[in-house]
Amino acid sequence: MILVEPNDPLSAEASALLDASQALMRRLYTPEQNNFLSHAELAKPDIRFFTARIGTETLGCAALKVFAEYGEVKSFFVTDAARGRGIGAALMRQIEDQARAEGLSLLKLETGDALAAAVRLYSRHGYTRCGPYGDYEENGSSVFMEKTLESA
Repeated sequence: MILVEPNDPLSAEASALLDASQALMRRLYTPEQNNFLSHAELAKPDIRFFTARIGTETLGCAALKVFAEYGEVKSFFVTDAARGRGIGAALMRQIEDQARAEGLSLLKLETGDALAAAVRLYSRHGYTRCGPYGDYEENGSSVFMEKTLESA
């Protein structure tokens, strides 16, 4: 059974996932194309951070950054070994449920063009491509997506 729960991004298991995610982003993209938040930034009050596990093995993480007008999906990552096991879907449901609990009706995200599996996951969950938002600018590799949430 997959358990998704709030977690501290500075905890050992969360930090290990974030380190792996950020290492991947650094391999795929230039510093100017990377928009990930640091572990400390993910611990700020406007962020809701979650990890997913099966038993004692932590296999994925995701965060929701709360803005007045929308929520932003951040730091979404599933280990290679856990892909295809429903971890991503469980994390997505948690982020969307949390956004609704926060009174948000719109979610946005930025991912990379080299992350085809992530784009497919977001598309399967109803996210559609949109233009840059917030402080983002076109950089040649970003894919911007959004989803209007139905009420619970």
